[in-house]
Amino acid sequence: MPEPAIVTASVLVIGNEILSGRTKDANLNYLATELNAIGIRLTEARVVADVPEAIIKAVNELRAAHDYVFTTGGIGPTHDDITAECVARAFGVRLIKDPRAVKLLTDHYGEANLTEARLRMAHLPEGAAIVDNPISTAPGFQIGNVFVLAGVPAICRAMFDGLKGRLKVGDKMLSATVSAFVGEGVIAKGLGALQDRYRQLEIGSYPFFRQGRFGASFVLRGTDAAAIRAAAEELRGVIRGLGAEPIEGEPPEPAPADALAKLT
Repeated sequence: MPEPAIVTASVLVIGNEILSGRTKDANLNYLATELNAIGIRLTEARVVADVPEAIIKAVNELRAAHDYVFTTGGIGPTHDDITAECVARAFGVRLIKDPRAVKLLTDHYGEANLTEARLRMAHLPEGAAIVDNPISTAPGFQIGNVFVLAGVPAICRAMFDGLKGRLKVGDKMLSATVSAFVGEGVIAKGLGALQDRYRQLEIGSYPFFRQGRFGASFVLRGTDAAAIRAAAEELRGVIRGLGAEPIEGEPPEPAPADALAKLT
């Protein structure tokens, strides 16, 4: 079998508001799901504060280790929006008032309303390509293998949807989930042996407590659909051998107490 074509990505979430707990990040889950769907594996994610040295260090480390880096946050009009400046420093280029971005903002706000604060959003690293923002106009950008996106989830999603056609992709990761009411300690030996037989797959175990019982969901991931099907069938046999019944996919959530009351 030929080796799968692998393209990797990382996400860098920037912002004190994420680390303080004030804002709940919604972009990482979205980007992970969308990247996986088009054949790019998200293999690392980091969250850093609005500290220039931390942002520059993370950008340089991640862009050297992955095919793509996606940053979110820090490209607005206020003093703490420093992502563009930091990315420019990471690449060793000037931060310039980009005439393309100035035109976009002028057309959107009108020249009379284009304040100095709003013009901050027109500053991009020299040589960067613009990433379109169909919601609020202020652009993101691409320089090298780094894509800089907004932190506002709706804008981040719109930006990514517009740029994903630029990306090179690899073989898509496929997955299957089999669950059972068996403890991880009970199935660990059989699960480990299954992983040894299917080294081309990633087999993960994710415990749960539902319906008053412990169990686990077992997720098989890889690029070979036939191998996933074969491994899943063997896994069902392992589960049955332990006296349990395999459940396809995730087990259902228990009914809420009020719903159960109506049934009695």
